[in-house]
Amino acid sequence: MSNALTGLSDALADAVSSSGVGVLRVEGRDRVPASGIIWSADGLVVTAHHVLERDENISVGMPQGESLPATLVGRDPTTDLAVLRIDASSLSTLQWVQPDSLQVGHLALALARPGNNVQATMGIIGALGKSWRTHAGGVVDQYIQADLVMPPGFSGGPIVAADGKVVGLTTSALLSGTSLALPLNTVKRVVGALLAHGRILRAYIGVGSQPARLPEALADQLGQSTGLLVVSVEPDGPAAKGGLFLGDTLVTLDGRPLKQLDDLLESLDADKIDQAISVSVVRGGQLQEVSVTLASRPPSGS
Repeated sequence: MSNALTGLSDALADAVSSSGVGVLRVEGRDRVPASGIIWSADGLVVTAHHVLERDENISVGMPQGESLPATLVGRDPTTDLAVLRIDASSLSTLQWVQPDSLQVGHLALALARPGNNVQATMGIIGALGKSWRTHAGGVVDQYIQADLVMPPGFSGGPIVAADGKVVGLTTSALLSGTSLALPLNTVKRVVGALLAHGRILRAYIGVGSQPARLPEALADQLGQSTGLLVVSVEPDGPAAKGGLFLGDTLVTLDGRPLKQLDDLLESLDADKIDQAISVSVVRGGQLQEVSVTLASRPPSGS
């Protein structure tokens, strides 16, 4: 038994050692520094959005001890991801694994570099699920929950399997009290979009809305019991230009039923930007069709 435990202990220490070369310190806030992962050998670093409380005066602590200035490439609050660039080359990158290689109960190590040295904490993969949408509207390709306790400074670092391969990027900001790992496909997609545009492009319609019950006759006709009551309309926004009004109830967008707020968020894909979309609304108790040309969501818009 002691030999088995010693072997496991040595394997975990090797995993930390081999993966630690790709874990960096990220200084983008005034309190405890956070962590990041080397994404590419030519100086791209991925980290968590919420640990960057400023867009400038960001620095990255390297494994060898030196500190380098970092430029913010872009950030995506909806998935809690951010990309930095440092002036470096021939960096050591880590090997990532797809979530389908994981099972609930597999050992998991969270790595961080809030100081000069790598820190680690151990737990297990506690839950695996399907693709999900965050409260801010971002899409995460698979739900990966890691049951481990992480001290301050671990967000933005990797969660690795027992063999040292990266399971995902650590975030504690998407679900309160829960440590999640953002999987490879999500990170790749967001990094690609931020490199191309500096932000995540999403269509927006320019209304505030809340679920509301439909009259029984309309509910039977449409096959849905709720729609989205328009409670605000942005001046000069797509909805206002298309003729939507306060008090309208949205029931479909481009043929897709709108029953809850998530339905609207999921309908506003980037490929609909600048497209004229048919919106079915209930106005004065009657169904009407309105054409709205969706726009690109402003960087600070909602």
